[in-house]
Amino acid sequence: MTQQETSATEGTDTSQNEIQATTKTFTQDEVNAILAKTKSQLEKKYSSKYEELGDPEQLREIVATHQKSQQEQALKRGEFDRIIQELAAKKDAEIQKRDKVIESFKVETPIVDAAARYRAVNPEQVKSLIRNQVRLSAEGEVEVLDEKGVVRYDDSGKPVSVDSFVQSWLQSNPHFVSAAPATTNTRSNVTGNTTSKVDIAKLDMKNPEHRKIYADYRKKSGIA
Repeated sequence: MTQQETSATEGTDTSQNEIQATTKTFTQDEVNAILAKTKSQLEKKYSSKYEELGDPEQLREIVATHQKSQQEQALKRGEFDRIIQELAAKKDAEIQKRDKVIESFKVETPIVDAAARYRAVNPEQVKSLIRNQVRLSAEGEVEVLDEKGVVRYDDSGKPVSVDSFVQSWLQSNPHFVSAAPATTNTRSNVTGNTTSKVDIAKLDMKNPEHRKIYADYRKKSGIA
């Protein structure tokens, strides 16, 4: 081996020894110490910005207390909203009850009364048949509607009243009206003929059938 080769070999061995000398093996305790130091440095670095706010643990307690307070307030708001909803529902029920009483007084009772006055066989049945054509307006006024749901007016341009509506309906549906007043037959002692007597006081001149009976009575009685 030449002197140059020997020098090269010696140089290589020296480099490997130096690398081995610089490579150090750390024990577990040393690793833990290094990690703890690094963690401490990082905590100090980031906590230094908020040192004026106080101890980090106290800050965590404050945040936790605030979050708990928000949750309690949310529960209280939920309870409050529930109470409000219950009160609103109760108020709506009271309004509906009141409206029902008003409708009964201003709509249903007048229908039944008018049907009875115009000799309906069953006034309650008449009410059930025509009730959907009578309503209360937003102002609380009674309105009579036609088949299309439009407010009806009479020839003078005024809204049709419940009374006239019931009368007109019964005239158009005479099978819902009770029979004409009974007549009594008496035999004349002079002529021996049977004549029909009508109790005019019981006739309702608003009823077309009664008007016809009265006209026949006048004709048979020779009244002009």
